[in-house]
Amino acid sequence: MSKKKKNNENENTENTLLARADEFLPTSIHLLPIAARPFFPGQAVPLLVDEEFWNDTIAAVAETPHKMIGLVLSDADMSEESKPDDLRSIGTVGRIHRAESVDGSLQVLVECIKRFNIVRLLTSEAPFMAEVEYIKEHKGQANEDVKSYALAIINTIKELLPLNPLYAEELRMFLDRFGPDDPEHLADFAASLTASEPRELQEILETRSLLPRMKKVMNLLHKELQLAKTQHRIRESVEKRMDKNQREFFLREQLKSIQSELGIEKDDRTAELDTFRERIESLQLTEQASKRLDEEMNKLSILEVGSPEYALTRNYIDWITLLPWGKESADHLDLDLARKTLDKDHYGLDEVKERIIEFLAVGIMKGEINGSIILLIGPPGVGKTSIGKSIAEALGRSFYRLSVGGIRDEAEIKGHRRTYIGAMPGKFIQAMKEVETSNPVIMLDEIDKIGASYQGDPASALLEVLDPEQNSDFLDHYLDLRFDLSKALFICTANQLDTIPGPLLDRMETIPLSGYIAEEKLQIARKYLVPRQLKRAGIKRNQLKIGTPALRAIINGYARDAGVRRLEKQIGKIVRKAAVKILGKAKTPITVNRENIETWLGSKFFTDERKLQGIGILTGLAWTSMGGATLSIEAVHTHSFNRGLKLTGQLGDVMQESAEIAYGYIVSHAHEYPIEEDFFSNAFIHLHVPAGATPKDGPSAGITMATALLSLALGKKPARNIAMTGELTLTGQVFPVGGIREKVIAARRSGIRELILPIDNQGDYEEIPEHIRKGIKVHFAENYTDVAAILFPMRKKHH
Repeated sequence: MSKKKKNNENENTENTLLARADEFLPTSIHLLPIAARPFFPGQAVPLLVDEEFWNDTIAAVAETPHKMIGLVLSDADMSEESKPDDLRSIGTVGRIHRAESVDGSLQVLVECIKRFNIVRLLTSEAPFMAEVEYIKEHKGQANEDVKSYALAIINTIKELLPLNPLYAEELRMFLDRFGPDDPEHLADFAASLTASEPRELQEILETRSLLPRMKKVMNLLHKELQLAKTQHRIRESVEKRMDKNQREFFLREQLKSIQSELGIEKDDRTAELDTFRERIESLQLTEQASKRLDEEMNKLSILEVGSPEYALTRNYIDWITLLPWGKESADHLDLDLARKTLDKDHYGLDEVKERIIEFLAVGIMKGEINGSIILLIGPPGVGKTSIGKSIAEALGRSFYRLSVGGIRDEAEIKGHRRTYIGAMPGKFIQAMKEVETSNPVIMLDEIDKIGASYQGDPASALLEVLDPEQNSDFLDHYLDLRFDLSKALFICTANQLDTIPGPLLDRMETIPLSGYIAEEKLQIARKYLVPRQLKRAGIKRNQLKIGTPALRAIINGYARDAGVRRLEKQIGKIVRKAAVKILGKAKTPITVNRENIETWLGSKFFTDERKLQGIGILTGLAWTSMGGATLSIEAVHTHSFNRGLKLTGQLGDVMQESAEIAYGYIVSHAHEYPIEEDFFSNAFIHLHVPAGATPKDGPSAGITMATALLSLALGKKPARNIAMTGELTLTGQVFPVGGIREKVIAARRSGIRELILPIDNQGDYEEIPEHIRKGIKVHFAENYTDVAAILFPMRKKHH
């Protein structure tokens, strides 16, 4: 028989094969292990198998005249790993209709025909062959039980149809080939519909009797129905939510369109995005900032409004768009205006004003004022902060004051990372946001009191801010963007230089403010302090009169410090008491004069230091963070039981060494003066520096201590009311000291008009303004013999 004729015969008998399977089905067939799930008679199965592994099997089947292959469930994880022991004994025989190679796999279409049982395996490895026997199907008229189960199966399938459209397609294909009154194939078809486990489906395949098989199929169908109902319920819920969201989306879009047409307000997200876009249009952003903003704006447009990420992103964009990118205020480049502004707000301080004018002049010459950091250093109350405000006013710039005293966290300077809860930019970015220009005057108050802790070193963080070479690309941790701070003018204030780190101090231009003498304080009180206190209290000038003698008495008796803060407090105290009297119907104007000043302010705080005079008592000059001060030093001969030197007055290590040097020098040079020869042999001397509760240190009291010891040994008090300062060496050299300006002002405040200074400090003295030096006589000493000759003339022995 020709091949063509055989194919035609096969096609003609295809529909009768199921009825007469035993006549045409071979007893030896090739096996194809299936790891996924078993298949049932009546199914048309598209299989996808590994071409390399199963090609020989499929090719061998293609060579047979019947094209039959046995599909057997394998217990192996993959069909390619199947061994003979993995193969189940019952499978389904089918005819291969088509086999095509697709991307390394074989796509095989198999029409499943009949159950078979493996009698024995003819091969132990692939391609597997087996001798099989076919299981007879149910014949004859169906009994009532079979009909009942068939009806139940059909009704269950009907329930499944609305839940999944795939069931309808499978049912259509089944009805094309079989009728609903074919219980054998109906049961197999119903089992194949389910997504049951391979083990459960194999159990159906292996059940030979029809009724038990239908009962098991019914159980599987019930499970499938419950699963399908649950899936349908979930799908409906999801679709409902999606429909709701889509409906809200379309309604929201329609609302936007309506609002746009009517010109009424927008929703929150749109309004915020529009606000940010308006801000961005007015900014001159850097390329980096522009790119970052685009990314963040895109993110904001898709985030849920109520989500935490939305709030974080919104705040971040808000900060960036509120910064003055490229916005500068125009400077008033007018020296005359600057002079007038400084003179209007401050009396005296001529040298400081001149330094500031010089600084501004350089800026005017080059067309912009930036790149420098001014450090105003001086005692409290001398006007450092107010000078900073005056500079800002003279330039026409915004002013921002930032107190860095006590800051211990470098995040205060450079900001927190955005990952932290409550993160914010650093103080400088906050300042830029507030002033709204990129070239403000920023004052850093109390920079000498900045701290350090486990949270970082803020002083080191300031280096980037205050370095003109670096701050054009200042990086704040919160923004994570480069911002230009180079246009800002930084003015720092401090009471002393010692606690400012060297690298930070190196970046600043230091301008000292030394304090005021009594005459300057008097003018400041008359022009500024009294009118300001009267205005604050709401008292008219004709209701309270504070005369010049009264102001002098306040300055000399109650406010001798370097600044004017204490003086203003005393004036404020008088004004408050006057307000009480005015409300008590006292006669106006109320007059405050020298005679009744103690009734207003109580006893004097300061006494005349000239009373601290006598043998062994000398006045020294000291520098403190509060300004210059006079310092009395007392030396007494306690007893003659043994020799020695005792020091008191909370003296620091350096000052104790100065006292020992002074003692050593005077003892070793006692023979040069008319001192009793055995005076130091058995004299126990006590040297004290009042006030005892105030810590003191430094070498500048060396010549003062030596003079106190010499006065004690000579039994003579100094010939003049004189004050002195200078470091003494063991050989009698007088070395220079610092703070000459402050010390001269302190001597003048205390009424001392004659001073002894080291000769090397002569240049420092000559730099002091003329009005401070006026009326003061100064002696410059190179050696201690010069000091002794001034205080104890003609007392030195001649050899």
